[in-house]
Amino acid sequence: MPYTEEYQNLTQEELHKRVVAAREKLGTKVFILGHYYQQDDVVQYADVQGDSYALAKQGAANNEADRIVFCGVHFMAEVSDILKREGQTVYMPDPEAGCPLADMADGDQVRNAWQRLEAAGIADDVVPMTYVNSTADLKAFCGKHGGTVCTSSSAGLAFDWAFKQKPKIFFFPDENLGRNTAHAKGIKNDDIAEWDPTERDGGLSEKQLQKARVIVWKGYCHVHTFFTMDHVKAAREKYPDCKIVVHPECEAAIVDAADGNGSTSFLVDYVKNAPDNSTVVVGTEINLVSRLVHMFPEKKVVPLARSLCPNMFKTSLRDLCYLLENWPEDQIVRVPEYIAKDAKLALERMLVLK
Repeated sequence: MPYTEEYQNLTQEELHKRVVAAREKLGTKVFILGHYYQQDDVVQYADVQGDSYALAKQGAANNEADRIVFCGVHFMAEVSDILKREGQTVYMPDPEAGCPLADMADGDQVRNAWQRLEAAGIADDVVPMTYVNSTADLKAFCGKHGGTVCTSSSAGLAFDWAFKQKPKIFFFPDENLGRNTAHAKGIKNDDIAEWDPTERDGGLSEKQLQKARVIVWKGYCHVHTFFTMDHVKAAREKYPDCKIVVHPECEAAIVDAADGNGSTSFLVDYVKNAPDNSTVVVGTEINLVSRLVHMFPEKKVVPLARSLCPNMFKTSLRDLCYLLENWPEDQIVRVPEYIAKDAKLALERMLVLK
């Protein structure tokens, strides 16, 4: 982000002092949300840390703050804006911090795919479902077409709910979470079709679409597809008694080879509850794994490999300081009402999943 010379020349120590001073001045009128993958310099000033959807809910539930600062990536701040209570404004320290996974499916692509499902005569049998790591436009699409949103922790419940509604699911934009969740429900690869948005008609024949119980969008998180079976093998050899836990955005082979898989909160809780002196190898973003090492020194916490999310890394202490002192209009995140209305409907369907 462009800064005045004043901000460019501030040392880390000066930035820390000014952030503390700004926080004290604003008091409870500002509420800072920090995603687990943020840098330590930033996340230490968060009022709460967590996964994206949980943070958005906590922001909306705060009855004192009228300014929500979301230290994360853009789709997360969008969710926060959709769920916010009246009178709240959502800001991002770096509005250009995006998510490549969320960008792998846009509204026009999904609408074109849906037209293909209609032409194949199966759209009426399909529940559209989007991972929370997606644009507000995709959430609105799901809201408008009887679908829902899911998180990595609620994906299984969302699949159960969807199959009670209709016989098929169209899941986007993360192929691996969709495929891993389908596998957990006993659905074999023969009943899963991959929609490739770069191919004509998704690269699928009408017969393949009609046969599939789950259609997964060809999209992925580069942080979690970085992990390989060689990483798993190396960890097993170096730490024979270790437990390996990974995020379900990893490829199916990695998930199958691990001792457990789940959301970021699941990974944190797994390490927290592991016996003292045990070794836990964690396959997720390196900033979180490094933090877990310091949080639980009585355990040996090891990264499966060093995988950094550069988009989460974009948000710096300098960004946070500048925002808290200036509150520029261009750092406000606003989802248009016509999109927010349907997107909120899809999010509300997720709230009642049991």
